[in-house]
Amino acid sequence: MSDPLSEVVQLLHPRAVFANIISGKGSWAVHYSEYGHPSFCIVLEGSALLSVDGHEQVIISAGDFVLLPTTPAFTISSFTPAPPVHMDPHRVAGNTAELRYGEQEGQPDMRSLGGSFLFDCANPGLLVSLLPIVVHVQGSKRLSQLVQLVGEEASDQKPGSEFMLSRLVELLLVEAMRSAATGSAPPGLLRGLGDERLARALKQMHEHIERSWTIVQLAKIAALSRSAFFERFTRLVGMAPMEYLLAWRMEIAKELLRNGDLAVSEVAERVGYGSSSAFSVAFSRHVGQPPSQFAQR
Repeated sequence: MSDPLSEVVQLLHPRAVFANIISGKGSWAVHYSEYGHPSFCIVLEGSALLSVDGHEQVIISAGDFVLLPTTPAFTISSFTPAPPVHMDPHRVAGNTAELRYGEQEGQPDMRSLGGSFLFDCANPGLLVSLLPIVVHVQGSKRLSQLVQLVGEEASDQKPGSEFMLSRLVELLLVEAMRSAATGSAPPGLLRGLGDERLARALKQMHEHIERSWTIVQLAKIAALSRSAFFERFTRLVGMAPMEYLLAWRMEIAKELLRNGDLAVSEVAERVGYGSSSAFSVAFSRHVGQPPSQFAQR
């Protein structure tokens, strides 16, 4: 059976573009301006305060994982007040040296690993549409194990560390997305997967993307009436069932066209269109350019 979450991660092709140790001791505070790209923070030791613009301040402690899909401006600090040091995240990106705040000598009160994702995909905004602005995961045994491995790889810098870190960060992303598939998640695929009945329909839609689905068929899979299914799907996923199916078909089509292994007619068939012309019209309307032009780009 198809796993929609795995398909999304595979479509994003995530990898760590940078990761470096960040530590602090004594009284300190650092304010990062808006970055605009997905970033993460893993607390390895101790604890600190995290204040993301527009959100309530939270305590982050050892083992916690924080994901910011768009990374708005934020401040990370000690528990004692201190004037913030202003940092440009674009200048920090790519720096592998440890960043130390506050007192420069002695054992730090807080030690974390911070980094950023880069996505090799046609639509990096896909992640933003799936997750809340701040994902804060606590008390996850699986994440704690991954955090430990990430910390070891970042500290040891053994041969192959870059590859290992990229794979570990990918696993961290999956765990974070799983944790966000709750009632508090924004409307989207993750929210839909958090609903047992809608998850059945979503899995079938992903597994048989080429099928000519109807609302009645999908409602039956979800064990709901047609109207109840339509209302519930639209409310939790954020769009009507057929609209979602079209959007996902177009994402798959873009990936197939990017790979360049299939003709437009073959891509059309893969994503449920009986003719190349019908597919071209739908693709052009959704993406803003014909599939042949997209493939050449």
